[in-house]
Amino acid sequence: MEARAAGGEMAAALRAAKRALRAELRQRLRALGEAEKRRQSRLLTREVIGHPKYQESKRIAIFLSMPDEIQTEGIIKDIFKQGKECFIPRYKPHSNHMDMLKLSSAEDISSLPLTSWNIHQPSDDDNVREEALSGGGLDLIFMPGLGFDKKGNRLGRGKGYYDTYLERCMKHPSGKPYTIALAFREQICESVPVAENDIQIDEILYEDC
Repeated sequence: MEARAAGGEMAAALRAAKRALRAELRQRLRALGEAEKRRQSRLLTREVIGHPKYQESKRIAIFLSMPDEIQTEGIIKDIFKQGKECFIPRYKPHSNHMDMLKLSSAEDISSLPLTSWNIHQPSDDDNVREEALSGGGLDLIFMPGLGFDKKGNRLGRGKGYYDTYLERCMKHPSGKPYTIALAFREQICESVPVAENDIQIDEILYEDC
């Protein structure tokens, strides 16, 4: 009984620590000017295009960025230019379930409906697109997040979409894809509070990393 109570207290403390850090990071991101976001995004786009893991990967999942995230448009255009396969998230609301669905071109994005987060994603009844794990799996996933530390710990937005998806990837015959987080310098923290089921990221790209 005592162990269960202690476990509950630890879980509550962890949730509180994550909540406080999320609030601080949102404030940092709000203070970041548009020109600075564009500058860091351009720099990371160049880094990604020259990255050996990116160059050797054929099947790549990438997020469509929100205003407070590294802009991924240039990377998506390059994925198609290099003849690689591109998959983007479809988040199921009120759950932690996410699929990665295949795009046919960079222009394909603008035809997709907008979610309540104001990002494009394939509709719930879109059954035509290939889901990455129903085919050959993924070689590389670019990860969004609110904050990261240099050990590879990630603070998401609290829904658990990516951790749950990576667990599914591990059961796929092709195994877990390599994971790269794309971050503004301002998103790098001294330490990110994590639980046992939070999955570490292989590499975090940010300016001066």
